[in-house]
Amino acid sequence: MKMTSATIGSARATLSRRQVLGAGAAGAAVALAAPHVARAALVEVNFVEAVHNLGYIDLYVGQRGGYFEKFGIKLNVKAAGGDTQAFAAVLGRSALFGIGDPTMVPMSVENGGPGKVVGTVVQRAHYFGVSKTVAPITDPKQFKGLTVVTSPEPNTNYSVTKKLLEEAGLVVGKDVKMLQVSPGTEIAAMLAGRADVAIAYQPGVAEAEDQGAHTVFDFSNAIGPFCNTGIMVLNETIARQPAIVQALCNGFELADRRVYEDPDYAQTVARMEFPELPPKVVDKAIASELKYKIPAQSVVVDPAQWDNLMKMQVYLKNIKGTTTFAQIVDNSFADKAHAA
Repeated sequence: MKMTSATIGSARATLSRRQVLGAGAAGAAVALAAPHVARAALVEVNFVEAVHNLGYIDLYVGQRGGYFEKFGIKLNVKAAGGDTQAFAAVLGRSALFGIGDPTMVPMSVENGGPGKVVGTVVQRAHYFGVSKTVAPITDPKQFKGLTVVTSPEPNTNYSVTKKLLEEAGLVVGKDVKMLQVSPGTEIAAMLAGRADVAIAYQPGVAEAEDQGAHTVFDFSNAIGPFCNTGIMVLNETIARQPAIVQALCNGFELADRRVYEDPDYAQTVARMEFPELPPKVVDKAIASELKYKIPAQSVVVDPAQWDNLMKMQVYLKNIKGTTTFAQIVDNSFADKAHAA
């Protein structure tokens, strides 16, 4: 799928807003004892996430822990509704940064457009096959005869699933059916009986398990190291506002470390991000995220993780593969943050 002007325009039209935090949540945030910063000096930055989910726990820890504010920026975060929509918001300049499948950037560049990736947020494929009726799957060939539900192409859970099935010798549409639904509704479609297996992420996976479903397949180990989610930005932002880019990478780097060093804190933050879910469900989701090392351990984009992503996207013909790592990824800010 190419990032055409029509695609981008349509994606921008579907941007959704996150709920504004209530007074109770705001009070709880204060209790987390964020570092003292000069509030008046903060620069507000519009920031979009593809979908609100716990794969992005490092983002939420960065916000709740005051790690971005420590470096002088305050993120105004909204959920875009998908990977394409997140990058469309950056292209349309309604957001300075977007996080989602970083393949959107080489798609843009191959078509003469702008874009850079300046950091990583999710370092493994953070998807799990979840079902109420199917037994654990140990070989992708066992998906034969099933209906699986994912987000629409080219969202990452669709891409990793399609490649996995095809490499197992299965023909999509014949041997296995792929049902595409709005991001975040995969679990609901499976529970409603529309599909045998939902390819979903946390906390939806833990929530489904709490309702009697079970995890039948782990994509993080099946795919291996993988740049699932990157920080996407325009070239002009790097040129004109390098201090903002550096502040963002600095905040992410500290948040990455806190997530792994202090799992209890990560669970506390996660419960605040998803107050509608039982605490035990959210805690289980974070435990799973850390067990499989899904959140980035550093904001630096690892070339091996990037290469794995690019090989998949070339295989799926989402990109031609004509761009290089150095052409798309600018690790200079992340490297500086990591070295501090």
